[in-house]
Amino acid sequence: MLTALIGFAVLLLLCFFGMRVGFATLIVGFGGYAMLRGFDASLAMVGQQVFHDSMNYNLSVIPLFILMGVLIVHAQISQDLYDAAYSALGRFRGGLALATVLAAGGFSAVCGSTLATAATMAKVAMPSMQDYKYSRRLSSGTIAAGGTLGIMIPPSVPLVIYGLIAEQDIGLLFIAGVLPGLLLVFLFMVCVGIVVRRDPTAAPLAPPLDPERRKAAIRGTLPVLFLFLLVLGGIYTGAFTATEAAGIGSFGAACIALLRGKLRKLEEWRLCLVDATTTTATIFIVLLGAIVFAQFINLSGMPYDLLDFVDAWDLSAIELVIFICIIAILMGMVFEAIGILVLLVPVFLPALLINGVDMIWFGILVVLVSEIGLITPPIGMNVFVVKSVLPEVPLGKIFRGVVPYILALFVGLVLVLAFPQIATFLPSLMR
Repeated sequence: MLTALIGFAVLLLLCFFGMRVGFATLIVGFGGYAMLRGFDASLAMVGQQVFHDSMNYNLSVIPLFILMGVLIVHAQISQDLYDAAYSALGRFRGGLALATVLAAGGFSAVCGSTLATAATMAKVAMPSMQDYKYSRRLSSGTIAAGGTLGIMIPPSVPLVIYGLIAEQDIGLLFIAGVLPGLLLVFLFMVCVGIVVRRDPTAAPLAPPLDPERRKAAIRGTLPVLFLFLLVLGGIYTGAFTATEAAGIGSFGAACIALLRGKLRKLEEWRLCLVDATTTTATIFIVLLGAIVFAQFINLSGMPYDLLDFVDAWDLSAIELVIFICIIAILMGMVFEAIGILVLLVPVFLPALLINGVDMIWFGILVVLVSEIGLITPPIGMNVFVVKSVLPEVPLGKIFRGVVPYILALFVGLVLVLAFPQIATFLPSLMR
C-alpha cells in the first residue's frame, strides 16, 4: 500500500508541475513497476500492454464518436439548436438562459464533448444575452455549467472509457445516461428559474423570435434529432452495437454537414480529420498511460489492501460508493473527467465487484461526480474554456455564476444515489 501511495504522490506532483496526465501515469507506472519487478520486466510489461490494448476492437468507438462530434461542430448546427430552444422557452423570464441549457443538452447529445459544448455555446448564446442585458454571472455560469452535460448525455467518451476499464457494455452505459442527463437538464433549468425569481434584473424579458427564423431553426434541428434517435434507438433495440452506432453516427454527421453546405472542400475535410485525430491521440495517451499505471497499482497490492480496509470498517455497498464519490469529488478539483476514471476505477474495482455494486449505476455516478469537477475551483476546466472565449468576463464572476449549478449537480448526485432506478431502469429493459 505504501508503494502505491508514494506513486500517487509522485503522480500528483508531476501533474501540479504541468505534465499531462497521460505521460505522468505512464512514467510513474513504468518506474513503480521497475522498482518492484526490475527494469526489463517493466519494459516488457509496457510493450505488451500498449500493444494488446491498442489492438482492442472496442476502442474504435472512441475515434468514431469523436469524429461524429467534430463533424457536428463543423456543420454549425448550434445556432439552430439555440434558436429552436429559445422559440420554445423565450416567453419565460430568463428564456435565453433556459434556451442555453436546453441547447447545450441537445448539442451535447450529438457532440459528446464538454469543452466543445462550452466553447460553442459561449460563442452562440453570449452575444444574445449581452444584447438583452443579462447579468454576466448568470450568462457565463449557465454556459459553463451547460457544457458539463456533454459527458453524461450519450454519446459520451468518458462513459466509453469507463466501460472499457470496468468491462461493462458501452451500449448499456449510453442508455443508462439518458434519464440522468435529462434530470440534470431539468435541474439546471430549475436553477435558472430560482436565480431570476430572486433577481429579476439578472434576466430582462426578451422579445419572441422572428417566425421565419423560428421555422428555419426547427427545420435545421430535425436532421440532428433524427441522427440522435437513430444512434441511441439502434443501440437500445439491439439493431447494432455501440461501435457500429459510432460509425453510423459519423456517416450521418457528415451527411448533415454536406446538406448544410459544409465539407465541400478537401481543406475542410482535412481540418476535421486532423482535429479528430489530435483529440483521439490525446485520449489514447491518457488511457494507455492509465493502463500501465494500473498494472503498477495492482502489483503493489493496493486494491486488495482496500478490500481489507472495507472489511475492517464493515462498509456496506452504498457506504463504499459514497466514500469513492467523496474521493472523486476531491480529485475533480485537480483532474479532468478522464483522469478521474482511469485513476480511480481500477483501484476500487475489486472492492466494488465483491460488494455486488451495480457497475452500470456506479459508472453513471462517477461520471456525474466528474461533471461537478468540471466547474469546481481551483481548476474547473469548463470555466477556463468559457473564460478563454469570453476574456472580458472576470474569472471570479464565472465561478460565482456556476455555484447554483454545482448545487444542482449535488442534488442530482443524491437523487441517483437514493434512487438507482434513474440510471438502471432503461438498461434493465435491454437485459
